[in-house]
Amino acid sequence: MDKPMNLQQIIEKLDLTVLTESRDFSAITPTGGYTSDLLSCVMAGAKNDYLWMTLQAHLNIVAVAALLDVAAVVITEDAQPDQATIDKANQQGVVLLSTPLSNYEIDGKLWEMGIHQA
Repeated sequence: MDKPMNLQQIIEKLDLTVLTESRDFSAITPTGGYTSDLLSCVMAGAKNDYLWMTLQAHLNIVAVAALLDVAAVVITEDAQPDQATIDKANQQGVVLLSTPLSNYEIDGKLWEMGIHQA
């Protein structure tokens, strides 16, 4: 069985943009993924150490991500959070990433890379 990919490898392979402060992304190993823009669904369905894909880019994503202790939030379709959201994510230790891809596209690529739900 292949070794699980760490967040650094995922960032590089998918050419994701890191929006928050840099850290040792190679020490973070996502265990699955969840995609939703509805915060209540994310709170019910996502698990800690998951990647969360969403088009949402507002402050509330940081609170949900911190509550669930997700590996990272991947903001899709080039949606960009404001500086207050990025600052709050840095304070809470939440990793925010960005991609021009849609939720559907990024999910497919992650699945092909072996990131499945645990």
